[in-house]
Parts: sequence; C-alpha cells; structure tokens
Amino acid sequence: MKSPAFHLLLTFSLLVSPVFADGPEDNKPENVRQIPPPGIEVPAEKKAALKKGLNELKSSLDAIRKDEKASQIAKTYLPDAEACYKAVHDALKHNEFFKPNEIDFAIELLKLGKERAAQLKQGKAPWLTQTGNVFRGYRSKIDGSIQPFGLEIPSNYTFSGKDEWRLDFWFHGRGEKLSEVSFLQQRHNGSGGKISPKDTIVLHPYARYSNANKFAGEEDLFEALAVAKQDYRIDENRILVRGFSMGGAACWQFAVHYAGQWAAASPGAGFSETPDFLKTFQGEDLKPSWWEKKLWRWYDATDWAVNLSNTPTIAYSGEEDKQKQAADMMVAATQEEGLNLVHLIGPGMGHKYHPDTLAEIESRLDSIATVGRDPYPEKVRFQTYTLRYNRMKWVQVDGLAEHWEPGRIRATLSPKEGVDLFVKGITAFSLHFPAGTCPIDPVNVIPNLTINGDHYRAPKPWSDRSWTVWCQQKEGKWELSDKPFPTKKGALTKQHNLQGPIDDAFTDSFMFVSPSGKPQVDLIGEWTNAERNRAIDHWRKQFRGDARVKKDSDVNDADIASNNLVLWGDPASNNLIAKVIKDLPIDWKPDGLTVAGKKYDPKFHTVALIYPNPLNPERYVVLNSGFTYREYDYLNNARQTSKLPDWAVIDLRKKPDTRYPGKVVAAGFFDENWKFKKQPED
Repeated sequence: MKSPAFHLLLTFSLLVSPVFADGPEDNKPENVRQIPPPGIEVPAEKKAALKKGLNELKSSLDAIRKDEKASQIAKTYLPDAEACYKAVHDALKHNEFFKPNEIDFAIELLKLGKERAAQLKQGKAPWLTQTGNVFRGYRSKIDGSIQPFGLEIPSNYTFSGKDEWRLDFWFHGRGEKLSEVSFLQQRHNGSGGKISPKDTIVLHPYARYSNANKFAGEEDLFEALAVAKQDYRIDENRILVRGFSMGGAACWQFAVHYAGQWAAASPGAGFSETPDFLKTFQGEDLKPSWWEKKLWRWYDATDWAVNLSNTPTIAYSGEEDKQKQAADMMVAATQEEGLNLVHLIGPGMGHKYHPDTLAEIESRLDSIATVGRDPYPEKVRFQTYTLRYNRMKWVQVDGLAEHWEPGRIRATLSPKEGVDLFVKGITAFSLHFPAGTCPIDPVNVIPNLTINGDHYRAPKPWSDRSWTVWCQQKEGKWELSDKPFPTKKGALTKQHNLQGPIDDAFTDSFMFVSPSGKPQVDLIGEWTNAERNRAIDHWRKQFRGDARVKKDSDVNDADIASNNLVLWGDPASNNLIAKVIKDLPIDWKPDGLTVAGKKYDPKFHTVALIYPNPLNPERYVVLNSGFTYREYDYLNNARQTSKLPDWAVIDLRKKPDTRYPGKVVAAGFFDENWKFKKQPED
C-alpha cells in the first residue's frame, strides 16, 4: 500500500527534468557556444549591496582564520560559512548570475554566511542540529576550494542516540546555469530534488557543476560523504545511489565502479556509455582516435556491467524518453553476464518519472534498504579496466596484465575449504577480511585457494577472525603470502591511484607549475603560456575551483610531497622539467625531442605526459596538460571523456581548437612498468 507521503511528494511539477541534448548545432566544433553562458547584468544598487556584503563576510571569516584561540568548532565548520562567500564572490566576479531572483538570494546568502560566522566565533554551529534542508561546505583536497553540498535531514532524526540512518545520494541533472548560487538556492529552498524516502537522509552533491560526476565530480561524492559522516549517524550498509537525467548517468558510473559500497543503485534516464548515446541521441558522427575509443572504457558503464551482480539495481525510463536508450544498453550488457536487470518503465512518460512507477521504485528500495548491504558475501564477481577501481567487497586487484583491457576475477568463499577463483587479465590480487568477518574456522581449517583449477595452500586466518592473503603471478604460477610482496627498489609499476591517464592527475591534489625561464623557441613559449592560462581558466569554469599555481622557482618540498605537479614549458624554461627530465622516458634537447623511440623537431613539437614523479614516486608529474576534454565536449556530458592517454606528442603548427591542444601526431599508453610499448598504430 502506498503511503500518503508518496502521493504528496510525487507532484507533477517535481518530476520534470530538462533534456540535455541541443541538436545538430552542438555537433559543430568550429562554432561552440559558451558554457557556462554569460550571465545577466547586475543592477548597480544590488551590485553595491553584494560587494558590501562580501567585504563584511570576508572580514568575519578572516577574523576566525587569524584567531589562534578559535574553537575547534569554528575551525572545523568554517567551510559551512565560506561556502556562502565563495558562491556569491564567484558569481559576481565571473558574471554568473542568470536570473534576477538569484541576485536577491545572493544578498540573503551573504546574510546567512555572516550569521554562521558570528555563531562560529562563539563556538556554535546550530545548523548541525537543524532538520529539513541544510546546505554545507567542505574544503576539497583536490584544489583547496570550498565546495557546497546539500542535505535533507528527516524531521524525526534524533541528534542524540546510537541508531544509524539510511542515506540516499541524489545526483542532479544537467544545468549549464547551475552556479553555486543557483545550487545553494535550490538546497536552501528545498527545490531541485525528486525523492524524499521515509526515515532517510538525502545528500545532494554539487559535484563541481555539470560533469555527470566524473573526474573531480566523482571525488566530490566521497569528500561530501566524509563530512556528513562526522555529524550524522549514517549506516554504512544502507547507502544508496540515485539520480535522473545527467544524474542517472552519474548513478550508472557509481553503480558499476563502486558496486560493493552501496545497498542499492537506481539510475533514471541519463546515458550509460558514450558512442551509441552520441550517435542515437545527439546524432553525432563519431571519429575517435584509437586511444579515445579505448578510454571510453573509463566511464562506459556497459563495459563494467558484471559488477552490478554485487549490488541490487533498479533502472527507470519513461516509455517515450529517447534516453531510455541508456537502460536498454545496460539491460543488453547485463544479460550477456547472465544478470536480469530490473528496468521499470513509466507508461506514456517522456523525460520524467511517472508517479506510480516512482512509488514502486521507492517501495522496492525500502525493502532492499531494510536488508542492507552485505559487505562480505559468499560470491564476488568483478571486472576492471584500471587500478583506479581495484576493490569489490573483499576482493582487491593489485596488478593488471594490461591497462584498459579487461581484468576479471570471480571468487567463491567456502568456510570449510577456502576460496575458489577464476582470474583473467590480472597479475596480482589480494583477499581482505578484517577482524571478526572471516567465516573460515581459524583452528580446524587450513584454507586452500583454487586459482583457475590449480590448488595452493593459503595462510590460516587469525584468532580474531581476520584473514588477508596476497597473491602474485610468477612464471605462470601464483605465489601466496600473508603480507604484501616487497617492491623491488627503484622499480616502477602501475598501481592503485598511480596508473594514469593524464586526467587522473586532476582527481587528487595538484599544482600547476609555471616556467620562469626562457623557452627553447618562442612558439613553445607562446603555446605554453596560452594553454596554461586556458587550463587555469577552464578548471574554474568546469570544475569550480581555483587551481594552485606557483612558479618553478617557488615550489618547495611540501608542495612536492602533497601534490601532483603539472609542469608547463620545456627543459630550458622550467627548472623542474630540467630536474626530472633525466628520469623520464623521453629525451628533450634543443636538437631533438625523442618520444617512444621517434625523434621530433623541438621547434614545432611539445609533449604532454603523465608519469610517477621522480622527486616523489607516490605522486604524478604531468607535462603540459590540464584536464584533456575541451569546449566542444562541454556541450554534451557523454562527450566528457579523456581525450589524451598517458602521453602525446603535439605539433604546434596546428593551432589549438575546441577539441585538441594542437595536432596530436603520436600518443599512447605506458605498459605496467611505466615503459613505452607497441601501440595499435605502430
């Protein structure tokens, strides 16, 4: 029986979401509209009010920052007030007010920020015990920016006690005008959401604007969740991921990449892969390079469909919605894996939920959430193409035969015997059961690992019911250990969070390093300055933060220890490039640039590259590249995929355009030991 709350909440006005394709005009790289678009003019009187409010709020925030005796509450929750300042400051500075009521809300937002700052100065943060709509902020590890997120706290949530609560993520749809002010306006007023499940905290990530929660937008979920866990009792085994339209696309990627972490996933509409969606929905004639096509595997959920066997999934589409294509593709992909994907259809619906179908989804999710996630199931099936995503439940992949080719593992646990495994495309893996979770008898069972039919004696579980087994392949056989295998000194291997491609550097803390010297040739210097400035500008536009930037001469040991370093220039202009070049797999001298055994004229060529930093091999060094998709790709979220692999040689005689930084004359991936390898075109 459907509760009255469902019928009250599922009003027609809340069920409509905008379609985000803009037709054939957005298939012209030579004529790309601006995203975000220009805002409206702010009336002089209101501009003065905004500037006055910003100055007052800044003074209040600065006073807290400078106060050595500030309370721990003030230090911890300062981002909740800083989010108000950043939203209004950036909208005013970058002409990103799009509606008159956003200007009025910005004035209100500054007042709210000053109120929060005053409360923090007194060591108080009363919004932490507020129910209903609450917006929060955090300081991102990626670029140090303040990022907002929204929460819906149930009216019956108890701020004291031990009971843990279900949490649903809700991923928003595409919004080219979704500035921080617009987002906070929605979250403050309670608009922009389509769900309100009973007895559930709902978390709305901003996800760094409008990127379908990819790249830095992906990390936004985990950073926001970490803040929420500080202040609310969240049940780790009852966290669900949900979204519609672009938010449905976000939900697909979180569902397949992190299936082991959720109690359930429920994507609606959106897109689930790049090539077929752009052909059928956008009408685009695709002509990708071989490496772009391979890199579609990062976010094409269809390639990861088997992972949905690890989490209950309910897909939704309107019967008449062109974006039904996304779930249809996933149904086909899961059927190939022997999985029957639940795909509920809203009868007669276009790009919106049908109230009755949404009520059915809510009912099913309630049942699933009552049971909750099983973190240590008997069976695990996992496929990955990159060590960025290397964990599923109690199975961890530690080495791949080749990145961007499938690595698959199937594990079945028997408490009386051990684990039976099928492994393909994987060179190292491990099994992890923390204390109290391993069902194997630590006294009477000496476990076996059966790997592709071969039997191996495994270390016994410990008396606290913990068990960890590390396995690596050597000369066609597997070696087993109860501790990680030692790494050969000086050896480089691709590993979790150190595997490329170039875009991976921008999912963690990074710093742009500008050259202070004279370049080898003027063309290189001009291109470097233009592309570096563009990267800084577009990081703010598309990922809503200010990139850390230093001159090469100012970079210190702390910077090297804590950041991926993005070095701009050449060995003559950037002293850090000169310092590391001998340890990079390229040769770059005034008489020649040699990459992958081929020599290029350094008067006209530069190199973009990602590699473990010789000055700190636990971090990346990147040469001459920001995030790799460009203006043309902003027009459709399915285009927002990596456009360069681990390395690329760029001919600067072709000017940068809306798709590429010049003519890419060679590109490829390093092997698993960070060495050049034969590429498909070689």
